[in-house]
Amino acid sequence: MDADPPEPDFLDRPDGDRLAYRYRAGRGPTIVFLPGYMSDMDGGKAVALDAWAEAEDRAMLRLDYSGCGRSGGDFEAGTLDRWRDDALAVIDGVTSGPLLVVGSSMGGWLMLLVALALPERVAALIGIAAAPDFTEWGYTDAKKRQLAEEGRVSIPFVYGGPPYVTTAGFWRSGTANQLLGREIAIDCPVRLIHGQADNDVPFAISIELAAALRSRDVETLLVKDGDHRLSRPQDIAKLIAITKSLLERL
Repeated sequence: MDADPPEPDFLDRPDGDRLAYRYRAGRGPTIVFLPGYMSDMDGGKAVALDAWAEAEDRAMLRLDYSGCGRSGGDFEAGTLDRWRDDALAVIDGVTSGPLLVVGSSMGGWLMLLVALALPERVAALIGIAAAPDFTEWGYTDAKKRQLAEEGRVSIPFVYGGPPYVTTAGFWRSGTANQLLGREIAIDCPVRLIHGQADNDVPFAISIELAAALRSRDVETLLVKDGDHRLSRPQDIAKLIAITKSLLERL
C-alpha cells in the first residue's frame, strides 16, 4: 500500500483561511502546478511532475486553492478571482525568480490569469486540456438559467466521487474573466497539450487559445486517443518531456 503523502505546509490568508502547499527547493525556474476544478495538488500529474523535479533537482510548487484539498475554507465560496489570488499569494510568499506555470483544465485558465498578473516573472506556460472561459461554453442555456434562478447547479462527476457543483458566484467571476475572442497579452513561450478524445473540454479550445495568445512561441500538441485527464503513463511522459525542453531553454 502506498504511504500517505507528508503533511503540507500552510500559508495563512488575511481572512483566516489556510492555504496548503508543497514546495521543493531546487534549480529554477520554479515549476508551479495549478490543478483543475474540484482537484488538488496530490493528483497523478502533479505528483509525477514533482517526482521528476525531485530527481532533476528542480524547484517546484504545488498548492490547493481555498476550499480544496488540504486548504481551509468553503469550496462553494470559491471563485475564479479568489483562486487566482490564492495562487498568487502562495507564489509570492514561497517562491522567487522566474516561473514555469503548468495549468490543468481550469488550472489552465488560472495559469493565464497568473501570467497576466506576473508578466515579469512568468517565463513559460504549459496548459493541459486548458479550459479558459468554460463558464461560457461549458454550460447549456438551461444550466445558466438554473444558476441564475437557484444559485448553483450540480452535475454528476463522470470519474466518480461527489457531484460537480458550480455556484452563481463562480460563474459570475468566470464571466468577468473571459479571455478568448480577443488578443491575450502574454508573450512568453506556451505549450498546450490536449486530448482529441476529451469529452469535457473540446480540443478546439486549445486551438482557439493558441490563436488568441500574443506570443509568437506557441505550440499545440493534440493527442488523438487522449481523454480529458491525460494522466496515462504516455501522457505524463509527454508532459515531462515538454517541461524539460522548456526549462533547458529558460
